[in-house]
Amino acid sequence: MTGVYSEKVMEHFRNPRNVGVIEDADGVGEVGNPVCGDIMKIYLRIENNRITDVKFQTFGCGAAIASSSMATELVKGKTLEEAWEISNRAVAEALEGLPPIKMHCSVLAEEAIHKAINEYRKKQGLEPWAEEHPHSHDDLECA
Repeated sequence: MTGVYSEKVMEHFRNPRNVGVIEDADGVGEVGNPVCGDIMKIYLRIENNRITDVKFQTFGCGAAIASSSMATELVKGKTLEEAWEISNRAVAEALEGLPPIKMHCSVLAEEAIHKAINEYRKKQGLEPWAEEHPHSHDDLECA
């Protein structure tokens, strides 16, 4: 299995960062696909338009767990605008690559972050930002 994944993916799978729940989170994003079984939930704590804490819970394969872990590392300390711009490709690149059949895991991470940010925006009485994904998780092959 380690031959399929980069060392960075294996490191985040074996030692995921930011696992857990934030009680009374400012924004929560949950995404998943029952077909492949990956379900990802991202919790955000936001102060002064900046992500001060982030946690995740993921049920899925090693690539899904690694993608969740890396995504939380990438958004921690960022403004909402900066976090919004972190794409699934940025997550995959930070993991030093994902097999094509596992790219959907990085898409889930991007979508979960967007949903959490938009939940926060709605709670603040703001319009949600448009989620423009070049492809959705449902368009990608799951394995």
